Amino acid sequence: MAKLLIKNVNLIDGTGSEEIVKTDVLVEDGRFTQIKPDGLEDGGTEIIDAEGGYMLPGMIDAHVHMMFELKPLEQRLTTPFSYNFYAAAQYLKTTLNAGVTSVRDALGSDLGLKKAIDDGLIDAPRMQISVNALTITGGHGDGYNYSGVNVDILQPHPGMPAGICDGVEEVRKKTREMLRAGADVIKVHATGGVSSPTDHPKFTQFSLDELKVIVEEAQFRNGVKVMAHAQGLEGIRNCVEAGIHSIEHGIFLDDDIIEKMKEKGTYLVPTLLAPVSVLEFSEELGMAQTSIDKSKEVLEIHKESFTRAYKAGVKIAMGTDAGVFKHGTNLRELELMVECGMTPMDAIVASTKVAAECMGYEDIGLVKEGYTADFILTKENPLENIGILKHHDEIKVVAKDGKVYKNILD
Repeated sequence: MAKLLIKNVNLIDGTGSEEIVKTDVLVEDGRFTQIKPDGLEDGGTEIIDAEGGYMLPGMIDAHVHMMFELKPLEQRLTTPFSYNFYAAAQYLKTTLNAGVTSVRDALGSDLGLKKAIDDGLIDAPRMQISVNALTITGGHGDGYNYSGVNVDILQPHPGMPAGICDGVEEVRKKTREMLRAGADVIKVHATGGVSSPTDHPKFTQFSLDELKVIVEEAQFRNGVKVMAHAQGLEGIRNCVEAGIHSIEHGIFLDDDIIEKMKEKGTYLVPTLLAPVSVLEFSEELGMAQTSIDKSKEVLEIHKESFTRAYKAGVKIAMGTDAGVFKHGTNLRELELMVECGMTPMDAIVASTKVAAECMGYEDIGLVKEGYTADFILTKENPLENIGILKHHDEIKVVAKDGKVYKNILD
């Protein structure tokens, strides 16, 4: 029986309760089995002395794109297709080293990549996949430009169906295709977006009837939740009414829709980092001027909507949109949430317990006896300075399923 003993650690367990000082935590066969402030015997085959550091559950990012990282157009056009899979392996490793042990891929990763992770071929966070996103002709996700040139972020290939669909019966079939391809969650673009070449975040995509059919096929027939890229208010309203599980981005919220999200238990995955990073790295990433302009337009509105939703008690799960910008910068999202009014403890809970619940996990997201042993260790207290989590060298230990993937304590 494989054992790991973590000694002398201050525990922030993900529930929102106060930290436990000088606790020992025992991991056996990939699960937390004992948490005792009085100390445990040195019976582990491996011992980590945290020396008064801090243990948190592994962080969870509920909105990533692991198969790409935006690059200038010329570089994208000259990169061989298969190169992207090798790059994804590096993105995944970087994300894990940043302290993220579970991700929900919101477009781009297929079943083969997920299986490679599950089979241990790649050091990576565990991953749920949406395969490809459903989008309308000319909407967010359609790479057609006014020049007539089509520059999609990714190309359809075996295991990666195209996502464009229009009308109730087309969206029904396309949802079934994504499920057939192995989707754990269905992703739909319900509004335009910042990076779209021919639309705007406020533009509504898909009718209410179309969205209801997507939810019917995914959730009611197959038990699979639906996540919706939804930035404009009307599109968000349609999503909540249709029964969609999580609103991604949620830039233009008002008090009425916030109340409806609370009533229905709809999650908000805010991705505050996305427009911030687009502006900071626009030249390096080769962002179009239209994307830069739209990012500037929505930046403050996005923050205000997040603050209002948080104060009203909407369930918030951490997500970043990593891939639209650099992978491995994920945990900066917590600092941004705190800057927008969230307490450091609530930011940690949003990135562990609530994100796990959003993704349907029942034994991940807490340091608790019987739970899967995903955890990170830091030297400093993130409750006193949440910003430390964005620095890779401050994440001293990363473990997933009880296996230590990173240890730079010494």
